Amino acid sequence: MTIHRCSLPPDAFLQRYAGNDDYTDCFRVDVLGTIGLGRYVEAFYTTRLFKAERAILSLAGHPSTDAEAALVVQGEASRFAAWHVEARADDQLLMCDVTGRTRSWFQVASNRDADTTLYFGSAVTSVETGVAGRKSIGMVFNVLMPVHILYSRALLAATKRKIARSNQHVMA
Repeated sequence: MTIHRCSLPPDAFLQRYAGNDDYTDCFRVDVLGTIGLGRYVEAFYTTRLFKAERAILSLAGHPSTDAEAALVVQGEASRFAAWHVEARADDQLLMCDVTGRTRSWFQVASNRDADTTLYFGSAVTSVETGVAGRKSIGMVFNVLMPVHILYSRALLAATKRKIARSNQHVMA
C-alpha cells in the first residue's frame, strides 16, 4: 500500500492556506470501488489509530463518539471532538480545530480505473513572530512536523485498510 505525498488538487478547500506563510500538505491513496466522502471520513475518524487521538482529546475536554463522527459526515452536526466544519461539499470536507490554527481536509475523487482516490491534507496557520511583522507556524509545529507527516500517512493507510475490510464483508 503506497501513500503518496502530492500537490493539492486545484479545487481543494485547503488551497486557501497554500502558498503563503502557512503550512499545507496533501497525501493520497487509491482504493477499490466507489467510496463516498461520508464513508471515507467516518472510516478515518473511527480507525483504531485515530481513536487513540480521540482518547487523548477526551482527557483535554474534547470527548467524542463514533456516532458523533457519523453525524458530522452526514451533515447533521458541525462539531466533532476538537474540530468544527469550516467548509463542506459533496466531495470534500475541511475541519478547523478549536484554536483556529490547524485544519484537516478530506476529499474523494474518481480515478481513471473507476476506483476512488482518497486525499488527506493538513494546514497549520502562521502567526506573527514579532520580528518585523514576520509570520511563522512556530517552533513547536516545525519540530513536530516530521511526526505529523508520519502520522498523516499512518492515518490514511489505516483508513484504507478499514475500507478494504468493510468491502470484503459486503462482498461475502
